Amino acid sequence: MTDKHNNKPKPDDRSDNVEKLQHMVQDTLENMEEADETMEFSSGKEKENIKAKNERREQAVEGMRQEISDESRS
Repeated sequence: MTDKHNNKPKPDDRSDNVEKLQHMVQDTLENMEEADETMEFSSGKEKENIKAKNERREQAVEGMRQEISDESRS
């Protein structure tokens, strides 16, 4: 009787991490642009929420760019 479930972890393949991170940065920047466009038609609390979300996105982009730098050195 054989075990039908393979419980071994997958090997850590980081060969395409930089490419994936670059796509994530691009997607996040596009989301920020779309949010800026939406903000033009927003008011009050909605505009504040969009600004706050874009600030968090900017921090995420900075982190991803740092990770890209770290990965490319490896």
